[in-house]
Amino acid sequence: MAVLRTLLFALALVGAAPVWAVQPDEVLSDPTLEARARALSKELRCMVCQNQSIDDSAAPLARDLRLLVRERLSAGDSDAQVVNYLVARYGEFVLLRPRFNLHTALLWLLPPGVLVGGALGLFLIGRNRGRPGKASESDPLTPAEEARLARLIQPGER
Repeated sequence: MAVLRTLLFALALVGAAPVWAVQPDEVLSDPTLEARARALSKELRCMVCQNQSIDDSAAPLARDLRLLVRERLSAGDSDAQVVNYLVARYGEFVLLRPRFNLHTALLWLLPPGVLVGGALGLFLIGRNRGRPGKASESDPLTPAEEARLARLIQPGER
């Protein structure tokens, strides 16, 4: 029974393997160009899926973009020229990691700003907890407080 479970588990793992979006007919014969194409494809967003790179997406538009990247690389374009061509055609949204500029400054600066602000807040809270407050152990009790304390301490009189 344990062997059957192990076999079924192994089959489930094999069945859960990712489906490769890049088809064999897309692959370039030059391994250097293919490596560049794959690296670029991982940096470009699928306009249909929007949360996947065109390298991971099986959408028809992603296939067209992969072929376009390979076509531009085969024509002699540099990586930057290919990216610039696609940005000019589809806008900055095609980049999975947008470039830093005035329009994306909030996107890039907000997360570190929140992190620094939170760390500063925790530091200030920790610093204030270490300081004694208004009443300290050395402050004497008022006569009213001493009388109330004496009543509370006496057994049987509450």
